[in-house]
Amino acid sequence: MENTLQLVRNVVPSLTTKKHKGQDGRIGVVGGCREDSPDAVRDVEQWLPRLHALVVGPGLGRDDTLLENVKGILEASKARGVPVVIDAVSVAPALPPLHHGPCGRPSDLSPRLQDGLWLIAQQPALIQGYRRAVLTPNHVEFGRLSEAVLGAPLDGGDRHGAVLRLSQALGNVTVVQKGEQDVISDGEQVLVCSQEGSGRRCGGQGDLLSGSLGVLAHWALRAGPEKTGGPSPLLVAAFGACALTRQCSQQAFQKHGRATTTSDMVAEVGPAFHRLFEA
Repeated sequence: MENTLQLVRNVVPSLTTKKHKGQDGRIGVVGGCREDSPDAVRDVEQWLPRLHALVVGPGLGRDDTLLENVKGILEASKARGVPVVIDAVSVAPALPPLHHGPCGRPSDLSPRLQDGLWLIAQQPALIQGYRRAVLTPNHVEFGRLSEAVLGAPLDGGDRHGAVLRLSQALGNVTVVQKGEQDVISDGEQVLVCSQEGSGRRCGGQGDLLSGSLGVLAHWALRAGPEKTGGPSPLLVAAFGACALTRQCSQQAFQKHGRATTTSDMVAEVGPAFHRLFEA
């Protein structure tokens, strides 16, 4: 694993006084809810020429209007070659509408209503063959996505093969299956991130993963294969984001124990990044 961490270190840009704001990357996030920002999703397309990567999904929900706009944004991103990280849009089949609370969030918080990869499960063609896309499903979301794309349930006894096959079926889109160990594949290679984390699972820590992955994806693609060695740039970026999230979890848990929240993890981003990639 240390060898792969070194590949991540290779793509991290140096900090110098000669750089200006945004020169190391401008990352867009499509998320939130319509009540907070009614025009934000539609406006993203105007910003695409200035963005180096796009993260889609955190807090997005399944509002029909938002999802229609997201489809357009994904198509526009592909046309411009913008790297896209797609966070949890639920991959379950269409469900009857439930009562929604503030920000359009379902009041029923059962696992079947996780926000995120829903759109891709319904319309895989949106990212089919787009090698600058990364999906970040957890175990449940991965199983549903596997059924939607491959027509077969998840083979729990062969996680490496399952992630590899899903990536291949999507045309070598990079897939990050989060779990006790994170399994990552671009349909050609498989990496496993076993960086020590903690037993505490905080709601929202997936947003930390997808956000950091957006940054690292830009850095890795800009650095190119000569800096990432054998693995593709997006494989290296995904490994780095998984390692960083786990390190943040470990450090936050050491301080807060069971009371750890994602905000505590965010507070560890700087120290964790330095420890993994700059020390």
